[in-house]
Amino acid sequence: MRLKTVLAGVLAVWVQAALAATEVRLAVHDSYDLPKETITAFESANDAKVVILKMGDGNAMLNRLILTRNEGGVADAVYGLDNNTVAKAHSAGILAARQPASARTVVQLPHALAVDYGFVTLNYDKKWFAEKKLPLPKTLADLAQPAYRNLLVMPNPATSTPGLAFLLANIRGLGEEGAFAWWAKMRQNGVKVTQGWSDAYYKEFTLNGGARPLMVGYASSPAAEVFYSEGKLTQPNMGLLFLPGGSYLQIEGAAVLNHAKQPALAAKLVQHLQSAVVQKTIFRAMWVYPAVQGTPADPMMRHSTVPQRPALLPPAQVAQKQKDWVARWTRTVLK
Repeated sequence: MRLKTVLAGVLAVWVQAALAATEVRLAVHDSYDLPKETITAFESANDAKVVILKMGDGNAMLNRLILTRNEGGVADAVYGLDNNTVAKAHSAGILAARQPASARTVVQLPHALAVDYGFVTLNYDKKWFAEKKLPLPKTLADLAQPAYRNLLVMPNPATSTPGLAFLLANIRGLGEEGAFAWWAKMRQNGVKVTQGWSDAYYKEFTLNGGARPLMVGYASSPAAEVFYSEGKLTQPNMGLLFLPGGSYLQIEGAAVLNHAKQPALAAKLVQHLQSAVVQKTIFRAMWVYPAVQGTPADPMMRHSTVPQRPALLPPAQVAQKQKDWVARWTRTVLK
C-alpha cells in the first residue's frame, strides 16, 4: 500500500511536470510597459510562461546581452533593440541567424522585426519659459548661449538610447566636427547629464520638481502627460522643440537570440509583438507609435506632433562609428 502511494506521488509529479507551461524569457529595457493581458494572451495560446527580464536602459540591455553571450544566453528573445543598436547586436553574434517572418510595417529594421517607432527630440516646460519671458531657442547654437545656461538635461549616450539618438541627430545635422564643437560649448554652458531618460524626466525636469526646463526626451511625451493627468489637463504643459539637428527617428524591434533555449517559442513571441493585440495598445502603454501597417490611430496621438525631417543614420554606419563617437562625447562633455 505504501509503495502504491509513493508511485502515485511520483506519477503526479511527472504529470505536473509534463503539463507545466514552457518558460520563454524576454529581455527588455526599463521602459518596457506592455499591458499584462497582451502577454497572457500569448501564454494562453501557446501553453507558455513568459518571463520578462528588465535589463536597464537600451544600451545597458545590449551590453549585458553581449557580456553574457558565452554563458549559454540569459534570454530567448529581446525586445528593445533599435536602429542604433541592432547592427552592433548582429555583429556581436547575439542574434539568431534566422528570424521569423515579419508583418508588413511602416518602418523596418535589419536583423529584427520592427515593433514600434518614435522620435527623440527636445521637450520644454511651457510655463517656465512663459514666466521667465525667455524666448525659445531656434537653433542648437542658441542653446550654447549664456541665456540658456544650466537649462538642459541630457541622458548619457553611453547608457541611454535616447541620449545616443540625440547625439546622432547632432552629428547628422551639424557634421561630426560641428557636433563635438557644439558639445564643448554646451559643457561650458552647464548641460547636466543623467544615466537614463527616467532620471532626466522624473528628477531633473522642472515639470516634476527639478531645475531644468529643457530635456532630451520624446515627441510623444506631451500625450503621455495629458493621459496620466487623469482628466486634469486638456492640453499638455510640455512643449516640443524641433530644432535642426535635434530630432532623430528611433525604430525599436524584437529578435530571437542566439543560444535561445526555446527558439521556436521565442520566434512565436517575437511575432506576437507585431500582433494586433499588442500593436493597438503600444502607444498608450509605451508612448511609441505602432510599426505594423493598418494599426488604428490612438486618439491620444492628437496631443503629440512629429518632426518634419527627423535625422536618421544608416545602422551600419552607427555600428562602425558609435563607440568612437560616444567615447569622444564622453571626453568632450564629462572628462
